[in-house]
Amino acid sequence: MTTTDLLADVCELAEPAASDSVDGIAPRVVARPASTQETSALLRACHEQDLAVVVRGHGSKLAWGRPPERLDVLLDTTRMDELVEHSRGDLVATAGAGMPLARLQERLGQGRHQLVVDDLVGGTLGGSTLGGAVATNLAGPRRMWVGSTSDVVIGVRFVRADGTVAKAGGKVVKNVAGYDLSKLLTGSFGTLAVLTEVTVRLHPVPQASLWVGLTTPADHLADVVAGLVSSQLVPHAVEVHVVPDQDPVVVALVTGTPDGAAARAEALAAGLGEQAWVADEAPSWWGRLPTTGEAEEPRPLLLRATARLSGIPQLVGELSRHGASLTGSAGAGVLHASLPGTTAPEAAAAAVEAVRRTSTALGGSTVVLDAAPGTKRTLDSWGPVPALDLMRRVKAEFDPGRILAPGRFVGGL
Repeated sequence: MTTTDLLADVCELAEPAASDSVDGIAPRVVARPASTQETSALLRACHEQDLAVVVRGHGSKLAWGRPPERLDVLLDTTRMDELVEHSRGDLVATAGAGMPLARLQERLGQGRHQLVVDDLVGGTLGGSTLGGAVATNLAGPRRMWVGSTSDVVIGVRFVRADGTVAKAGGKVVKNVAGYDLSKLLTGSFGTLAVLTEVTVRLHPVPQASLWVGLTTPADHLADVVAGLVSSQLVPHAVEVHVVPDQDPVVVALVTGTPDGAAARAEALAAGLGEQAWVADEAPSWWGRLPTTGEAEEPRPLLLRATARLSGIPQLVGELSRHGASLTGSAGAGVLHASLPGTTAPEAAAAAVEAVRRTSTALGGSTVVLDAAPGTKRTLDSWGPVPALDLMRRVKAEFDPGRILAPGRFVGGL
């Protein structure tokens, strides 16, 4: 029996197309398990045959990280897309890892609930799936309110590299059993296990949402951001948006009852000055990764840079000096920035080094999420990682044969 025949016995297979490559590396086959049990059988077979596996949802972030060292099977999760449970009284939901975030929000909205995770790649290849958001710890403007994706995940069902099925966490928010393991898998880029179901805590959908904004000179940015972040009017998000050769735009989100939100929004605007505005719709850039305005190819250099809150204006200035377009959460200390894919590799490397040096001095870090292949090969995507030895031991425990996304994560994990 051939390897393909062996895998076909456990789940649906397909011949890979050009769009199925992972950062230029083509798989031998695309596998589409429809359940945790099929995923278990598939990984057991891959483990026995030493086949390397990379997990994909919609593929909107599939190029993030490093190219895999080898790739045999592309595991597509999109058939695991059911809303398993929506416990309205407990504000908790469980869904398959392949559930699109947009569809999940639509289903939860029927009960006036929401998952407070902003889909930064919404509209790209169908947007993120729940599993993809967890695997990359995706979070946008409202992380200032509830934290990042890792803070709303309270339980996971997953399959280890050898096919073993396991669970961590629970179905109620106050059950913390396995909490650390859920956090461990969040942001692991599919290098430790394959998520098949995720349990998340929910929040009510607010009755009203308003956005308060101001375009400000760069030398006033620190005062504007500090005033909004520390405001007793408690905005749920404070975002900064910058494009080359233009002044920064700062926008805060206010939610609540219609009268309450309106009163707080007007008060925020009054504090910002007569140039401030209030809108009942978000700016077009809100909750999206920054773009350079160029075609998708070659891929732009995409960075995630962090700093303590007081350092965000300085980090914005450093990114702007290199001609970056940026959007990020000034209220949570996380910025996403992009440089055109046509930027010379030497210039890209110099920009990454300078931004990383600044973010490190400001108590944060800089990660290269994506870049054109020729540029990515010249860059250190992750930078210094103090806990690298521990991460290697965890990888060895979960995936000793290194069949799950080998080489894609920090330190070649």
